[in-house]
Amino acid sequence: MATATYPPPPPYYRLYKDYEQDPTSAPEPPPPIQGTYLLYGANYTTDDVLPSLEDQGVRQLYPKGPNVDFKKELRSLNRELQLHILELADVLIERPSQYARRVEDISLIFKNLHHLLNSLRPHQARATLIHILELQIQRRKQAVEDIKRHVLYHFMSTLSVWRREEAQRLLKEALGTLEGQ
Repeated sequence: MATATYPPPPPYYRLYKDYEQDPTSAPEPPPPIQGTYLLYGANYTTDDVLPSLEDQGVRQLYPKGPNVDFKKELRSLNRELQLHILELADVLIERPSQYARRVEDISLIFKNLHHLLNSLRPHQARATLIHILELQIQRRKQAVEDIKRHVLYHFMSTLSVWRREEAQRLLKEALGTLEGQ
């Protein structure tokens, strides 16, 4: 099979041939997918919900409920992870054949850490959005101040030129009046 450097466009480009003359002639985009769909052999859902650890078949190492102290639990899991890594090092030195259980424990701790961090993503997204909007407001206020300063500078320079020209005209009139007497 021969390959081309620039393959031809897909056949649906013909649907847009009159777009230049009539932009409404293009077909409407398909509606967004609702619910579940199959992609590469796996089922996905359009609902943006973080599945619980139980739904994933993983034992939860921190308390359940809406009032989880994330900072405390993350620190606790981090300490536990450090302890298990040290235990794994000891096991690898003393009993290398028994390392699998320690690796499973470390994997469980990592899954719990990741789940806790992922549950903080909405809060992080809101905080990031607030920060971006505050920066935009600050930049726009600065731009308005720069425009005001620029307009005022040009107004004052124009005013000073006008005053200078007016003063010269008045001086010439006064000199002309004095010469005419």
